[in-house]
Amino acid sequence: MPRPAPADAGPPLLIACALGIERLALRGRGGSGVRPPVVTLRTGMGPQAAERALEHALREGAATARSPVVASGFCAGLAPGMRPGDVVVAEATRDHRPDAPDIVCHDNGPLLTALRERGLTVHTGLLRGSDHVVRGAERAALHREGAVAVDMESAATLRAARRAGNRPVAAVRVIVDAPEHELVRIGTVRGGISAFRVLRCVLPVFFEWHRSLLLPRR
Repeated sequence: MPRPAPADAGPPLLIACALGIERLALRGRGGSGVRPPVVTLRTGMGPQAAERALEHALREGAATARSPVVASGFCAGLAPGMRPGDVVVAEATRDHRPDAPDIVCHDNGPLLTALRERGLTVHTGLLRGSDHVVRGAERAALHREGAVAVDMESAATLRAARRAGNRPVAAVRVIVDAPEHELVRIGTVRGGISAFRVLRCVLPVFFEWHRSLLLPRR
């Protein structure tokens, strides 16, 4: 059983996801050693649910004004050659609304390094938000616009997190749906064993990222 975090472990880490199966993976043991105080928030599906859930959690004191926020779970890859189990680390997220500004993830370097050191296939770039499951021609159009992946909650989660305070934010998603491996219905996520296993092994990386944020800046 992991040792409890020391008193100087910094602000709690808030990990937001939409689905129960994602929360199950993200509440795993997370490896050995000290883990920071963590809040794992299940928001429900869709950008509005994600935004409401995060705002409520922050308002009710689940995390502090300085708490880092990670949007995580599954996503759809947009680039040819992507496979279920690949990881996407957002350089920025963009809402589905046409006038929405990008939320830039400035602190994702340690995430990229740690994930690649674990032998995972990692993609980075723009993570687009949507208010529905994206398929076919729409998937291709988003890729032409520069996005590498799409999901329904990350952009809304990070927008709400930044609106509530100037804090580190990140979006780390595991591909369960890709151009050559298109999802037929959302229920088949439960059959994505490889994606579930990858998401579970990503959890210790979030702890490392949280620790890296506490180090003095050079």
